[in-house]
Amino acid sequence: MQRIVVFKILLNIVLLAFFPMAVEAQAARLTEPPQVSSQDHVASLALHAVRDSNGKSAFAFNGGTTPPVIRVRPGETLKITYVNDLPSHSNETCAGGLCMGMTNLHFHGLEISPNTPQDDVLTMLATPGQTLHYTVEIPKGHPPGLYWYHPHPHGESHRQVLDGMSGAIVVEGMERYVPEVQHLRERILMLRGSSIEHDPAAAALRQRVGIPAKSCGGEAEPADRIFTVNGAIRPQIEIAPGERQFWRMVNASADRYLDLQVDGGPLEIVAMDGMPLAVHDPAHPTRLTDHVLLSPAGRLEAIVTGPPPGASSTLRTRCVNTGPAGDPNPEMVLADIVPGRAETVPVALPSNDSPAPVRMKVDLAAKEKSSPDFVVKFTEDKNGFYINGQKYATDAKPMVRVRVGTYQHWRIVNQSPELHPMHIHQVHFLAYAENGVRVATPEWLDTVNVPFGGTVDVIMDFTNPVIKGMSLFHCHLLNHEDKGMMAKILFE
Repeated sequence: MQRIVVFKILLNIVLLAFFPMAVEAQAARLTEPPQVSSQDHVASLALHAVRDSNGKSAFAFNGGTTPPVIRVRPGETLKITYVNDLPSHSNETCAGGLCMGMTNLHFHGLEISPNTPQDDVLTMLATPGQTLHYTVEIPKGHPPGLYWYHPHPHGESHRQVLDGMSGAIVVEGMERYVPEVQHLRERILMLRGSSIEHDPAAAALRQRVGIPAKSCGGEAEPADRIFTVNGAIRPQIEIAPGERQFWRMVNASADRYLDLQVDGGPLEIVAMDGMPLAVHDPAHPTRLTDHVLLSPAGRLEAIVTGPPPGASSTLRTRCVNTGPAGDPNPEMVLADIVPGRAETVPVALPSNDSPAPVRMKVDLAAKEKSSPDFVVKFTEDKNGFYINGQKYATDAKPMVRVRVGTYQHWRIVNQSPELHPMHIHQVHFLAYAENGVRVATPEWLDTVNVPFGGTVDVIMDFTNPVIKGMSLFHCHLLNHEDKGMMAKILFE
């Protein structure tokens, strides 16, 4: 036993001394995930839930374990045959003990039905050896943008997403709102938080991505997650000086925040959480900023400009203070931006030649003056995580019932000493106030960060007629969701 301990210590010292340079010399170019596009208005694929060569749960697709980007247009259908090939017994730990291999799919952010065979995470569950058949109808008026899919079996969601079971969904048509993007090179960036808690090279990996020795939150423990980009640690992203590219980024981490920044240049935001800015504000289709906070599950679609010749640049996340009880969320480099050759992008045919749909503006002033229609209270203790004093139960009745065709004012109250990202299935909402103060730029989102000891006010859009049925809202720190911080909502 002593020899093993000594060997691990020596290995860590060697890796710390030599590993960063070795990795730097072999830094990988960013790789693009495989793509699945629609044929005859149907995007069809088979996914398998498997145990990979590292003993982790993974999506298997076309002979590999890289989840594909699924591309569909409004009015089309997505069909997925999802086969659970996970073993019934696992050495991995989930919220209730050893994982049992239960799995399913959630189509995060899509404004679709919560009923079988669409975005039903309540009754569509597969044990090892079972198969699920999804048929998802994308409404004709669905906003174009970046969405994603991941497993959502209560009690096992955190483990499966932490292992990397996630992929992007693109609803085509962004050029209808921002015509320039159809001429730009597109990059899909899946940003996943990978656990290094028990990795003998953990110290070297922290050094490799530039994590400082001291966390901004003051946590005593070292960071136990590093972010990967499309499965790689600190890859190189090529962009020519002055070239403009369209980057579509998903925070696919199970439990970590991103505060995204490109060194030396602004991010020109096109969409947040799959919702183009121009859907609600056609006069301002983009917005410039120097960094963007992305909660777990959040998405950013932005135009990025290559740095001048000779300038070095990185895509990085700034440190996020997650609160006195939060986990370390340090700054780190996600990818190096290196000079490349500008590519000629074929001009794609517009996905639809009809005018881009615009949604009516909400009377925010009137809603601000009204009392909340519903208050969500996040609390936690040593026994678990709660919404309005209740832990989630599979047989629970809906905590709230809402009438489809209405807007509602919700207040989310975080009475805990750490951040919580609140997500609701099926709908977007306008996040307009934090701690009782109107924010400078209210945003349409499907996941919002709620400050520790604070509040967020939102206007829920329940006007979509396809969303009738039982659904969910929850904290998107998936270990919190697995331990009770989730509740049912009935759309009537």
